Amino acid sequence: MQALTQTQLASRWHKSPRTLEQWRWLGKGPRYIKIGARVIYPLEFVEAYEKDHIHVSTLGPVRRRDR
Repeated sequence: MQALTQTQLASRWHKSPRTLEQWRWLGKGPRYIKIGARVIYPLEFVEAYEKDHIHVSTLGPVRRRDR
């Protein structure tokens, strides 16, 4: 399984690692796996989250037809 660490994902999205911590606490952001204190983001979850947040205007995300 390919996965990203919090630092790697923060770099990919140009966010602070602290932002990702807040998102986890708030129940936002992509799904993740936590084992002990270690958090990883499987690449398939990251890509799915990115696909669900594609916008074509400021009105909101584009909804996929399979929903």
